[in-house]
Amino acid sequence: MPQALKPLLRKLEAVASLSPEEKAAILTLPVTVRQFRAGHDVIRENDRPTQCCLVLEGWVCRYKILETGTRQIFSFHIAGDIPDLQSLHLRTMDHNLGTLAPSMVAFVQHEAVKALTRDFPRIGNLLWRDTLIDAAIFREWMVGMGRRDAPAGIAHLFCELYRRLRAVGLTRGDAFDFPITQAVLGDALGLSMVHVNRSLMDLRGRGLITLDKHVLRILKSEELCEDAGFDEAYLHFDGLLEPA
Repeated sequence: MPQALKPLLRKLEAVASLSPEEKAAILTLPVTVRQFRAGHDVIRENDRPTQCCLVLEGWVCRYKILETGTRQIFSFHIAGDIPDLQSLHLRTMDHNLGTLAPSMVAFVQHEAVKALTRDFPRIGNLLWRDTLIDAAIFREWMVGMGRRDAPAGIAHLFCELYRRLRAVGLTRGDAFDFPITQAVLGDALGLSMVHVNRSLMDLRGRGLITLDKHVLRILKSEELCEDAGFDEAYLHFDGLLEPA
């Protein structure tokens, strides 16, 4: 299903000039595509998956449920992301993967991914690079939850998401679709609903953003980044990799 795999191709091409053979190998991967409603688990903790999932449309998150019943979200994932790539080497899932909006997901058998990386080592290097960037984003989120106040933490997340979405062509000027509720923001940043609400009011009141009908618009990018202490270096959008 070549059309289904275009989001992955678009993401990889954001950092590498792929050869025609590499593109063809990616687009001809055997996949099974499924639609999920919002709030549905794609993979659950303690599952032993035999396939990886590629987000084609929508928003997905990694999360865990604590003994108290509260949820901690670790990361957001958009079209082109493979959020469970670690399942190639870690047999048992140690967290859940769920949808935050109606989403389309493609499933690729582990053996097909392994064969792709054996036949095209440079694609394997790109997937490994993507996993390392995931880890860099985790580190930045840890800093945010530990050291940023609520407005700065939310501003930082908005700056990050805008740049990630822009890299794969999912922004419209200074705006992007944002189907994330205040409760989800609280679960991602370790904030109460009160802190989330007040922080959004503060960002709106200073004319930095608008958030209406699930569309987030960044009005003053430089000021928002300055407030957040945002430096996109951890996302490693540092130019195209040269062909091998």
